[in-house]
Amino acid sequence: MASQDETFMGVAVAMARRGLGQVWPNPAVGAVLVSNDTTRQVVARGWTMPGGRPHAEAEALRRAGERAKNATLYVTLEPCAHQGVTPPCVDSIIAAGVTRVVCGVQDPDSRVCGRGVEKLRAAGIEVELGVLEDRALEVTLGHVLRVTHNRPQICLKLAIGSDGLVAPGDGAPIWVTDELARARGHLMRARADAILVGRGTIAADNPALSCRLPGMEHRSPVRVVLDSNLLIPRDARVMGTASDIPTWICCSSDASDERRSAIRAAGAETIEIKRRQDGLLDPASVAAALAERGITRLLIEGGPSVAGSFLEAGIINDVVIFQGQMAAGDTGLQPFGTAGAEQLANSDTFQRVERRSIGRDSMTRYKTKISQKQ
Repeated sequence: MASQDETFMGVAVAMARRGLGQVWPNPAVGAVLVSNDTTRQVVARGWTMPGGRPHAEAEALRRAGERAKNATLYVTLEPCAHQGVTPPCVDSIIAAGVTRVVCGVQDPDSRVCGRGVEKLRAAGIEVELGVLEDRALEVTLGHVLRVTHNRPQICLKLAIGSDGLVAPGDGAPIWVTDELARARGHLMRARADAILVGRGTIAADNPALSCRLPGMEHRSPVRVVLDSNLLIPRDARVMGTASDIPTWICCSSDASDERRSAIRAAGAETIEIKRRQDGLLDPASVAAALAERGITRLLIEGGPSVAGSFLEAGIINDVVIFQGQMAAGDTGLQPFGTAGAEQLANSDTFQRVERRSIGRDSMTRYKTKISQKQ
């Protein structure tokens, strides 16, 4: 049976999820204030607000007011101890009269790492670390990896037919899954900071790469396109809406100045990325460039070439595969270029952590074993 600390930390994790995709470059954090009397009632809840502030702790304390005094604060990430755009959260916690703080994950940021805990303890506040750490890390992993590995958390999403193949588009997408599975994919977009495809996907499917769930259209992520030579057509849907949704085109150093100017004129930005020896843009360099721009959660929806290159680079954390009842057919492609989805099932790096039905389709999720200490 879960302890009360784990129960309330679970609520804090649920609060943190509300900020996913909305708070970069800051981490999505959840906070819950609970009374320390026999009732153990939830006094207030908070989560990182869109744009990254107010922070979750500050929001929970604001909502609690005087009720924060003598309460326990459950927070998914160690409270900040440095002066940024807003004052340190630890100062607000101390001033509010909180007597106990329970943290899920220690913040690896050198400006915080351990200092938040030390300052709280120096003020006489009891601090507990590592409660429900795995679940807290799951919502914080993008921040952790950006600080420790200079890359975002990366999730690869694939849609395959009943024959295990990807259906190639011909200027428009060919669906092998039903609407329920596609809606789940749009929810994944809403929880990502950025979505990435290659120019081949733009040519084959001409996707908008936006979130089209009713009421969540404003949560469309930054759109990233890998296009070495900047050959993306001006009438591509992502270019036509580049002034409305941030659009970044990754190119090589030898892309022409004329094409760079055309991209910027359409409202998009270019990011220069080094090539690999085979001429393709280097996935690790792409990930580093996005991290430097503040991206913490990247969703890849590219075709087999992009999926295979990022998988080969060893920087993918999660793979989500939607499999439909319709076959991709004779023109279908292997999802990883030269390998099929069985590569994950037989992998020593990935483990299957979830499989569920979504209407007539199925969703299978694989993840790597990664900890904060790696």
